[in-house]
Amino acid sequence: MRRKDREITDIDKILKIASDCKFLHMALFDGEYPYIVPLHYGYSYDENESTFTFYMHGAKEGHKLDLIKENHNVCIEMETDVEPVSGGDVPCKYGSTYASIIGRGTAELVEDVNEKIHGLNLLMLNQTGRRFEMDEKMAAAVAVIKVTIKDFSAKARVLNSK
Repeated sequence: MRRKDREITDIDKILKIASDCKFLHMALFDGEYPYIVPLHYGYSYDENESTFTFYMHGAKEGHKLDLIKENHNVCIEMETDVEPVSGGDVPCKYGSTYASIIGRGTAELVEDVNEKIHGLNLLMLNQTGRRFEMDEKMAAAVAVIKVTIKDFSAKARVLNSK
């Protein structure tokens, strides 16, 4: 990471970013060009393994599922607290505040119905703050993607309040 002054290593702060974000951008290999798709997600974090597990849902067929089957390596990115910062009369001083996570890992399609329900429950909890009763019929109606991230970094730019 080039900007070490913006690096976040405190896992509680990283988990707060993951909780505050509502979209995850997943990059997949698509031949000569990357393919990036924004997705709602739910997640868990295994402190012993220092590993995030993200769950997303979608149609049971489509381009992203085909790409995951071809190459399961993915990169994810998420951001929150994005606000423009004025540079006044100096263009190079413009920027933004933000908090973000970037990670590399693997994606797979979840087949086990109990894990699908678990992933969908995490997704709804992260998106709404509420718990729902999921059943096998609901889980069967969608594809659930599981992304395991062991290699991740986080950073933020915040303005000091006066």
